[in-house]
Amino acid sequence: MTIRSLTTKLRWTSALLTMFSSLSLAAIAAPMQDETATRRLWDTDYLKAKGKSSAGNPAAPKRRYRIVTPQIPTQEVAGETVLGITIWRLRPSTAADDKEVRIIKHKQDNAKVASWTPERIPAETPLAAGQRLRLSIETARTGYLYVINREQYADGTVGDPYLIFPTLSLRGGDNQVTVGRIIDLPALDDDPNYFTLEPSRPDQIGEVISVIVAPTRLPDVKPGEGEIQLPNDQVEKWEKMWGAKVGRLELEGGAGKTWTKEEKAASTGKAQPLKRDSPSPQTLYYRPDAKPGEPLLVSLRLRYGSVKTASPQPRR
Repeated sequence: MTIRSLTTKLRWTSALLTMFSSLSLAAIAAPMQDETATRRLWDTDYLKAKGKSSAGNPAAPKRRYRIVTPQIPTQEVAGETVLGITIWRLRPSTAADDKEVRIIKHKQDNAKVASWTPERIPAETPLAAGQRLRLSIETARTGYLYVINREQYADGTVGDPYLIFPTLSLRGGDNQVTVGRIIDLPALDDDPNYFTLEPSRPDQIGEVISVIVAPTRLPDVKPGEGEIQLPNDQVEKWEKMWGAKVGRLELEGGAGKTWTKEEKAASTGKAQPLKRDSPSPQTLYYRPDAKPGEPLLVSLRLRYGSVKTASPQPRR
């Protein structure tokens, strides 16, 4: 599997322009424009300073990423080994929020419906206990997605690894991923359709979320109805093989933006795949040494803030 790439620009000579009618030119240019708009998760133009993109090129990306890990080179990164992740923090909805597109609803114990709006946050943003989160994951190749959770403690140690996806209770256990689609965890029709941060110990300072995208199903992983514990040595082995020297980029100007109709549609599979100008993942992970045919593992840390407070009550 290879990431979709942009078609080389067509070069027309004056002779060709005289040979073809305007109708013929339109017919040839249409597929070129469509391919130019196709999603490309990794693009070195994302890293260029403002104003340094190809002048006059309408296909040049209009977004920029900030390099968080300058010690990890961004040169010679295989496009299909890149992974995009957006962390959505749910906040009580306001009157300005689009109820049809941006509102996630769930029933409270009193049978009333509370409204929440997902907004982007950068990785490692301080979070409060009781905070509600969702994850959007986008891959640059077809494969299978696995998500592992471990608790992190103040002394630097981590707890036992638990497979939290796939499970039969999330997305029906379907963990296949394809290019241009978003996997939302939990899915909108899951119950509940969000994760809640709940520290199990006073010294717990965060959560370590490890995301694996493998070209084939992992043979030693058998999903259950809920989360299942994995062997520590197995997860450590995966980290050494597939998760060493992973770099991170953060989307400039993305924090605080809310969920869009296009992102919602891409996660349900009811719309066309994401295009080049579609909203980008908030965080991009890359590994220069990764081989196209091997799994990729990245780890993100959900960090608890110094003050742990309950989430504000939603607007009724």
